[in-house]
Amino acid sequence: MTVPLLSTADPACDRRLKRLFSRGEQASSQVEAEVRAILGDVRRRGDRALLAATRKFDRVRLRPDRLRVSDQECEAALAALPRSERTALQTAARRIAAFHRKQRQSSWHYTDRLGVGLGQQITPLERVGVYVPGGKAAYPSSVLMNIIPAKVAGVEEVVVVSPPKADGDQSGLQPGVLAAARLAGADTVFRLGGAQAIAALAYGTQTVPRVDKIVGPGNIFVATAKRLVYGQVDIDSVAGPSEILVIADSTASARYVAADMLSQAEHDEMAAPLCLTTSSRVAEAVVEALKDQLATLKRRNIAAASLKRYGAVIVARSRAEVVRLANALAPEHVELLVRNPRSWLKDIRHAGAIFLGSLSTEPFGDYIAGPNHILPTGGTARFSSPLGVYDFLKRTSIIEASAPALHRLGPHILRLAAMEGLEAHGRAIAYRLNGGQHDTAGNSSGAAQRRPAPQNKRNRHSAQS
Repeated sequence: MTVPLLSTADPACDRRLKRLFSRGEQASSQVEAEVRAILGDVRRRGDRALLAATRKFDRVRLRPDRLRVSDQECEAALAALPRSERTALQTAARRIAAFHRKQRQSSWHYTDRLGVGLGQQITPLERVGVYVPGGKAAYPSSVLMNIIPAKVAGVEEVVVVSPPKADGDQSGLQPGVLAAARLAGADTVFRLGGAQAIAALAYGTQTVPRVDKIVGPGNIFVATAKRLVYGQVDIDSVAGPSEILVIADSTASARYVAADMLSQAEHDEMAAPLCLTTSSRVAEAVVEALKDQLATLKRRNIAAASLKRYGAVIVARSRAEVVRLANALAPEHVELLVRNPRSWLKDIRHAGAIFLGSLSTEPFGDYIAGPNHILPTGGTARFSSPLGVYDFLKRTSIIEASAPALHRLGPHILRLAAMEGLEAHGRAIAYRLNGGQHDTAGNSSGAAQRRPAPQNKRNRHSAQS
């Protein structure tokens, strides 16, 4: 059997779901210690540490002047792509940019009835680092998904890092990744991977500039490094393995369901492909379709391990039970292969992305629909969102007091400051309520030349307390 066929009435289903909830790579104390050592070495020695780590972990010897990929190399990678591949990347890039332009935010301001000017200033980050993995597969589409929202947000400089390969071409990087980086508007690309690349982006070296935020997935060493440098820089998230939940009713095509489950299973052995249905007939047909399709899949060993460890076809007793389980899982992808899928939208509260109807297969969203395919995993869709333009923007509050507001609201501030025992807070207000004539040390204030604002005894008493 390629995947377990379970029923929600069976205790084995609960055990399977608990295993799913607890899946994911956790950094051992040894991994964390190794990563801390790499971070510290890069922080101390800069480029020398990067070159040493690249020799050790990637088995690639680089000179300092080869850390950076030249603009000519990036341009050559784009020009060398077959026309069909270049057109596909350009089409995806246009659609991704069009969708993310809808997410742009604007600064705003208003003046309230007391004359207080209030607002929010929206400012893009200045420099962002994008990590591009170089492990089991290369993902030019993820390069687009990381860089384009940053550029739409107005980020001035996007720095890409990706590990070089000893058996790669002259650039040492996957040509599709370089081409996508050029097409998306990356400003600089470095031949760097692993925890050392994260350290370089977080701290800066002689060659690699320090960034404000690091985005992009990676292995356990990369994920651990991102977690440890958070605070020095911002990060998007600590991404986990991919997952899909296909919700199918009696109208669903078992062939479609199986194909969509395998589209996630082939990512890696930790991926979680699930189907929830109220139809026993559909569930049995999906299991058979998985066997048939898996037999001809090039990455069948990876997909088979994923199905065996974390996959399941589950028969639920009711639509309400399907909804409850779906929201408890809060999966990265939810497909609604059901009659009238829009009627389910109000019920599915926790998901990274929701695909409506039998034609809306998850790979359509992965590559070309437009919304970002970098989504919350491991149940984090309960509280987090897909990567977007908003991830590359800062919000700054704007406050401008008026005299009427200060005299109307000042007494409340004095009492709140007194409640918290923060005397200097109160004085900062009291001086202004008194027109700045004298401070408690008897020194004159520059505001003494101005006419004192009206005040009552209660205010004066508060000012002297």
